[in-house]
Amino acid sequence: MKDIFMNIIVPMLVFAAIGGLFGALLGWLSKVFAVQIDERIEKVTEMLPGYNCGACGYPGCSGLAEKIVSGEADVILCKPGKQEMRDKIRAYLNKAEKNAQNKVESKHLHS
Repeated sequence: MKDIFMNIIVPMLVFAAIGGLFGALLGWLSKVFAVQIDERIEKVTEMLPGYNCGACGYPGCSGLAEKIVSGEADVILCKPGKQEMRDKIRAYLNKAEKNAQNKVESKHLHS
């Protein structure tokens, strides 16, 4: 009985403890090193055609979306995109910018 305990149960408990420690460490590290992603980039990427053709000069639609949101590129660079898509993206970005300004103004008013 002592052999079973020492040869099977103790190693199982040691591995379970090590696994629990590594799991807790990974959970904590995922919080510490979390990357904040701008939701506007995801929305603009969804609005683009999704061809990832690179005709705009950027690496795929997500690359162009990042530059559009940061103001470094214009939606006109998307060659396969229609005017309706361009207008929709501009309207979304204008609305998002106004919402951001309203949040900043309301923070200043409440402080």
